[in-house]
Amino acid sequence: MKTRFYNARILTMADGIGISEGELHVDGDKISYIGKDCKDGEFDKEIDCKGNVLMPGFKNAHAHTAMTFLRSFADDLPLQEWLYNRVFPMEAKLTPDRVYWLTRLGILEYLTSGITASFDMYMKTDAIANANIDSGFRTVICDSMNNFGGSVEQMEKDYDRLNAIDPLVSYHLGFHAEYTTSSELMKQLSDLANRRKLPVFVHISETKNEVEGCKERYGMTPTEYLDSIGMYNYGGGGYHCVWMSEKDFEIYKEKKLFAVTNPASNLKLASGVAPICRFLKEGIPVAIGTDGPASNNCLDMFREMFLVTGLQKVKEYDAEACDAADVLKMACVNGALAMGLTDCDTLAVGKKADIIEIDLNQPNMQPLNNIAKNIVYAGSKQNVKRTMVNGKLLYECGEFFVGEKPETIYEKANVIIKEMSNE
Repeated sequence: MKTRFYNARILTMADGIGISEGELHVDGDKISYIGKDCKDGEFDKEIDCKGNVLMPGFKNAHAHTAMTFLRSFADDLPLQEWLYNRVFPMEAKLTPDRVYWLTRLGILEYLTSGITASFDMYMKTDAIANANIDSGFRTVICDSMNNFGGSVEQMEKDYDRLNAIDPLVSYHLGFHAEYTTSSELMKQLSDLANRRKLPVFVHISETKNEVEGCKERYGMTPTEYLDSIGMYNYGGGGYHCVWMSEKDFEIYKEKKLFAVTNPASNLKLASGVAPICRFLKEGIPVAIGTDGPASNNCLDMFREMFLVTGLQKVKEYDAEACDAADVLKMACVNGALAMGLTDCDTLAVGKKADIIEIDLNQPNMQPLNNIAKNIVYAGSKQNVKRTMVNGKLLYECGEFFVGEKPETIYEKANVIIKEMSNE
């Protein structure tokens, strides 16, 4: 399939937020041309962008996609009560078939938000992989092993198997959190990471109570403890990273770890505001995730981007804090790099064709003073006109092309939650 986008503004994210005018060609799953008008060649589809912006898709660098079934099911509760009393009991009822359909529902929402890849930490990994393959969507699966399920032996098998299953699917080592995982399991995982020279990702320092509990158990913060057992010798990172010590910052900088912030979820669960400005000052790369639809409840990268910069300005009492240009990089480039998607970070010839078209012909995008920053400060889902993943248009002008009617997916999701509520 060869596609030509013309009459476009192109934001490659390869070198800041500069925008050029011209066109972009896609051949198969890759970008084959970016430049001025060039009509050479035959195309299967030609799209007049009418001055709209083409840019790399957003990367949801932390998600639990299948938790769509708990959207608005357990709201207005603190994290520990929410997790142990409402979430875990319902998750125990999940089956592979249920995870499959619930993941497909989340993918539809990603597409409307301009998200072209998810870093999905959840159970029933085969079901997650199949849901993404069948939808044509890109995912990086992160294991969520803890005391309630999973093993390091299975994780190694999954690493080898899922990284070879399909070009749209890859897999990283991970575990749920220090407070849900025994020291024995964490040390086994560290041994695997060091033997295979692999990064590890985990929920970490999400709440003050989590950090204090770890100090009581090990005399160290979660980051300090994991570093002490060699967990981060080959990189990785943490999800949330709200309550960080001075030593934690040193470890993240030294080990070149990624901090993945989830501002909407942290606000809703009253976990706190992550120190993004400090990460930026230290040169620690930051990516952005939505977290799951049970704790957010909206899988919307536009809202996350605005919250990242807005909360830092309030936290620092500084209107210049956390520039929108930095935030856009977090949402596109850094998310891809955290997920290991080095061929999906920017728009360039030879890179994967994971592209979104932002509609500038909407009231919230006018006038055209600073298009890139306006995407962060004023952009919304209404501005996502097209979402292309791996060279295929999966969402275009309000329609989905994911191999299944959205109405069927909605019906499946509603049947699933009704069944689970009655079990």
